[in-house]
Amino acid sequence: MTRAMEEKLPGKLIAVEGLDGSGKSTQIHLVHQWLQSKGYRVFFSEWNSSVLVREATRKGKKRQLLTPTTFSLIHATDFADRYERQILPLLRAGYLVLCDRYIFTAFARDAVRGCDPAWLRKMYGFARIPDITMLFKLPLAVALERILEGRPQLKYFEAGMDLDLSPDPTESFRIFQGRVLAEYLRMVDEFGFTVVDATQPVHRQQTAVRRLIQDRVDLGFFHKRYIQ
Repeated sequence: MTRAMEEKLPGKLIAVEGLDGSGKSTQIHLVHQWLQSKGYRVFFSEWNSSVLVREATRKGKKRQLLTPTTFSLIHATDFADRYERQILPLLRAGYLVLCDRYIFTAFARDAVRGCDPAWLRKMYGFARIPDITMLFKLPLAVALERILEGRPQLKYFEAGMDLDLSPDPTESFRIFQGRVLAEYLRMVDEFGFTVVDATQPVHRQQTAVRRLIQDRVDLGFFHKRYIQ
């Protein structure tokens, strides 16, 4: 089934994307709390969180055993499990589904690791395109500064150390994340991303995000008091 032939679902799908350190997770968590507090039917899902795959992914990363293709296939398995068990059923049930990263994370990161973009899009062809996808954009230097503030050192795969870009983790992060950002920017028009200025204060970003959702989603339909 092509995406043009997708079934019409009562739910709405909202995803956030961006570099590590962009603040997208903070923003989608705030949206989740806001919608819950207002009594809306809402569900939250995050990247690489399937209980079916999570332990295998953790072990593979820890031992640095994952090739780019294996890395990509494991994440695709994780996503497919969450999509079939959670995301799609809840969209059918009339929920607002919030995703902290979606298929575009794979399109960006896996392409940088050498996977063919056409192959990636075909592999994730079963997944719906979100009703709203927000790309939180900020300079690489700011992303790196934020990441280093929160931990003593960069993670191996986060910094792209598996690609031998540089023996220095900080420089490897800069190169790797720069390439990931370029992939994201190439997808803005292809998938209709809404770009959010992630350099703005958290409260200003949240105001803009809530306004966008209110403008594009009939929230009244998703209130728990609504009887279909």
